[in-house]
Amino acid sequence: MQDGILINDPYEAENRRTHDFNKSLAARLSGSDKHANSDAETAPKGGQMQPADLVINMGANLSLPGKVVNNLLQGRPAPAARNLSRFIVNTTIGIAGMFDPAGRKLGLNETDTDFGETLAVWGVPEGAYLELPVLGPSTQRDSAGKVIDLVLDPLVHILTGPQIAAEYALRIGAKVGDRARFSDSMDSVLQQSADSYAQTRLIYLMHRRHDVGEKGAEFDPYDDLYAEPEQDAGFIDPYAD
Repeated sequence: MQDGILINDPYEAENRRTHDFNKSLAARLSGSDKHANSDAETAPKGGQMQPADLVINMGANLSLPGKVVNNLLQGRPAPAARNLSRFIVNTTIGIAGMFDPAGRKLGLNETDTDFGETLAVWGVPEGAYLELPVLGPSTQRDSAGKVIDLVLDPLVHILTGPQIAAEYALRIGAKVGDRARFSDSMDSVLQQSADSYAQTRLIYLMHRRHDVGEKGAEFDPYDDLYAEPEQDAGFIDPYAD
C-alpha cells in the first residue's frame, strides 16, 4: 500500500528497469520540446494554429470511432452519440479534424474512454501494475485493452494499408504533442521526485481508478477507525432520550 492506495506490483524490479529507460527517453524528448517551445516563442503571434496543433487535432479526431465502439460496449449510448457527432462534424466542417467546430461552436466535447475501461465496466480485475516501454504506466487490464483497441477501431476495417499507417502516424503524433504540452509537469515528476517510479505509479493508479469509476479500490487513510457504526434507519434505541 502506498499513501493509502492499494498497490499490486509483483513485477516491480522489471518495471523499474523499464521506468529508467522511459525516464531517460523523456529527458531527451524534453530537450527537443524545450527547443521547439523556444522556436514557437519567437514565431509571429497572429493567433494562428501551429502545424503541431493541427496534427494533434487530427490524431485525436481519428481516435473517436474507437471510443464510440467502447461507449456502446459499456452500455453508454449518450457519450457514444456525442463522440460520433463530434467525429462527423470535425471530419467534415473541421476539415479532416484539423479544427474543432464541434467543441468550440456546438459544445460537443469528447468523452474519453478505451477498452481498458470497457473491461473494468465488465468486471475484469485491474491485475498487476506494469510499466510499458515508451507507452509508460499501465496495468495488465489496460495493456490488454490497448491491443484490443487496435482491433476495435472501425477505421482499420475501412481504410487501406497506407491510410491505416497514416492514421496511426497521426495518432502517435497527437500523443507526442500532448506530451509536449504537459512536459513541465511530467518533468517535475520524473526528474525531481525522490522516487519517480513510485510517484508515477501512484499518480497513474489514482487517476485511472477514478476515470474508470472503480469502487472500493482505494483505502481512505482519514477514515475514523473508531467511529461508531451507522445504525439502520429502522432501528429504534429504547434507551434513547
